[in-house]
Amino acid sequence: MKTGAGHHKKTDELIDTINHVFAMFRVNFHNQYYSAFGDNKDSENLAKKLWLNKLANFTTNTIYRASEKIIEDSEYLPTLNKMIQICLTCSLPKELPTAKEAYFEACNKPTPKASQAWSHPIVFLAGRDTGWSILHSQIEATAFPRFQNIFEKYRDRLAGGETFSIENKEGTKKLKQKPAAKRYNKEQIKALKSSLEQI
Repeated sequence: MKTGAGHHKKTDELIDTINHVFAMFRVNFHNQYYSAFGDNKDSENLAKKLWLNKLANFTTNTIYRASEKIIEDSEYLPTLNKMIQICLTCSLPKELPTAKEAYFEACNKPTPKASQAWSHPIVFLAGRDTGWSILHSQIEATAFPRFQNIFEKYRDRLAGGETFSIENKEGTKKLKQKPAAKRYNKEQIKALKSSLEQI
């Protein structure tokens, strides 16, 4: 955990953001807001502390964008769960596929996987961590939940500001070609002649 002035500045900025978001919700969802909190500052402050704790992994910019999206798209005061979901959506890149789309992409990419063009690096990483052999050999009902769990963990880390890339460490190994031993070749020719004589 960070300490010092940088940590306090981030916390103060986040507190200001949560206070501003609640003020925006109070104006836009007036009746619902007062129905939820009334004049009870203790209840409102408790809700703000909870939101502050649960939204701490998102940037202030993401929280503002999510609150504006809720105001534009919803007629109802959001729950914390709804706010987290919208923050997650607002913080992810537009090209990021859904878990199901990512699963199909991971299943269908040819080998070597690391040198393919991916919609996003976390699709590759989720496939790698799930196991390419599992994706290719097990049915969707078995493989997809495993892949989805890993993909969503990467997605949450991405939403928290972490960046990912694909390192091409799994390049194809070149096999040294070694001629077969003369004795082995003679045995193979003898077996072939024997099978042809039986026809």
